[in-house]
Amino acid sequence: MVLFLILFIAGIALVAIGAAVDGMLYLMSIGVLLLIVDLLYLAARSIWRSTRRPAR
Repeated sequence: MVLFLILFIAGIALVAIGAAVDGMLYLMSIGVLLLIVDLLYLAARSIWRSTRRPAR
């Protein structure tokens, strides 16, 4: 969960800096890609955890 939060905060920071500074569109696009990867990581982790639990 710590990795998710670190990637999420870094993605938001990159998007904010990329949007605020003129000529830093590439930084904003990297931030958006990082947020997408972060959400995919969270989804994959939740699916992986749910399949490993034994049925009672």
